[in-house]
Amino acid sequence: MRLLVTGTAGFIGSALALHLLARGDEVFGIDNHNDYYDPALKEARLARFATHPGYTHLRADLADAAAVNEAFARFRPQRVVNLAAQAGVRYSLKNPHAYVQSNLVGFVNVLEACRHGQIEHLVYASSSSVYGANQKLPFAVEDAVDHPLSLYAATKKANELMAHTYSHLYGLPTTGLRFFTVYGPWGRPDMSPILFADRIVRGEPIDVFNHGHHSRDFTFVDDIVEGIVQALDHVPAPDPSYDPLKPNPGSSNAPYRVYNIGNDQPVQLLRFIELLEQHLGRSVEKHLLPMQPGDVPDTWADVSALRRDTGYAPNTPIEEGVRRFAQWYLDYHRVEPAQR
Repeated sequence: MRLLVTGTAGFIGSALALHLLARGDEVFGIDNHNDYYDPALKEARLARFATHPGYTHLRADLADAAAVNEAFARFRPQRVVNLAAQAGVRYSLKNPHAYVQSNLVGFVNVLEACRHGQIEHLVYASSSSVYGANQKLPFAVEDAVDHPLSLYAATKKANELMAHTYSHLYGLPTTGLRFFTVYGPWGRPDMSPILFADRIVRGEPIDVFNHGHHSRDFTFVDDIVEGIVQALDHVPAPDPSYDPLKPNPGSSNAPYRVYNIGNDQPVQLLRFIELLEQHLGRSVEKHLLPMQPGDVPDTWADVSALRRDTGYAPNTPIEEGVRRFAQWYLDYHRVEPAQR
């Protein structure tokens, strides 16, 4: 297929592009290469497939409607995966306007281009953060998500609402995927796995919020990519069982779906750190601190809907995933054997 993927210099986007190219798809990637974190990592991710004959890259911002429209007109994709976004919960407390431009303005530009380009299916990144103040575990797509705890979470909920509008008004098939704590090789340096690994390797203490009582549904990036591809290949139709008197937030009488995509096995944060210490070869001092604003204590994905509809089956145990992440980290940062 001819697939347009946004965020291909990013963590999940680059892994997805590699997978799609390997299976024979033609991929047009868009990324703005911003400096939210070290652009050198983005360039290194992209270098793994930038010269592939099936890949075309455009450096552009989704908030630039003219650039987005030109890319769609030039490439004429059949399907679209929108992964580009301003990420990060804590950063949204400092720079809210970045989230409006990228996650709201950028997303409506993608929706408009999909509408006019007669796209067969739009798959887009939502987030487990939409569950906000919810405390019923596991989180299910049937749950109401009306109490976000950060602007980042609010923009992701807004994306789901915007997508439904386009599915309803224009018949655009859309699928939103609520990602749960993705980790693995080539991950984002603002996320806890790399933040912790940096400090462990340097022998510096780490801050552990909520006094270490967090649990997260850590999901290995290869499992996430497999789920995205399965969702992409499963184009939604109107749900014949949808009842407007008892609406299900995960489906609609429009061609619209929202799914959780996670590992369905929450892990205590202290266990994750323990595995990092084991595979990085040293222990670390831990500063146990209170909960941070915008954080949630626990996440746990009910993936039964995605499993039912697409056959999604994450299969990377946390022990194996952390081992592969740690090996990549040591190799990428050229940590000498004597230091390991």
